[in-house]
Amino acid sequence: MAPKNKGEVIVIMGVSGAGKTTIGQMLGREMKYKYLDADDFHSESNKEKMRMGIPLTDEDRMPWLESLRDALRECIVNTSGVVLGCSALKNQYRETLRSSDPDYKLASYGTSAVRFILLDVPAEVLSVRVNKRAAQGTHYMPPSLLQSQLDLLKIDESEGILRVDATLSPHSVVKTIITILNNKIRFHR
Repeated sequence: MAPKNKGEVIVIMGVSGAGKTTIGQMLGREMKYKYLDADDFHSESNKEKMRMGIPLTDEDRMPWLESLRDALRECIVNTSGVVLGCSALKNQYRETLRSSDPDYKLASYGTSAVRFILLDVPAEVLSVRVNKRAAQGTHYMPPSLLQSQLDLLKIDESEGILRVDATLSPHSVVKTIITILNNKIRFHR
């Protein structure tokens, strides 16, 4: 599973409360890949806007996505593997992340060193998770923004985004992802 002539990026995606950080960190350790959390790349103004319950616009997100793209490009070029926890809610955002691969051509989804795995969780479960996190004060995004993220999440089947049931235990989710990635690698060789 180690990268060959260029690095590999696995993006663990989904809305707030899906488990991106937990699963991404565990997967990174298991694969011996660096882990990056997209939340760490948000500007203070973006974080403040979210704290106030104001959804981010595409204009707010673009500098954030571009800084993520640049960080991923460095990993790809330096042949290192990285797991990124990132919402990546719209195709436009995912295309920006895919473009971190210098060889990527727009909308040629299967050719990028950047692969996406959606943590699939029902809205009711997400709501419980996000409310619990808010009560604990462990995240800046309030539960009131969950619906705006669910409304933004759009996936076209042609993108080849893998879906994993993230209502399972974190260990089971990571094991499932590794199995899927191993089978995909063998299949595409």
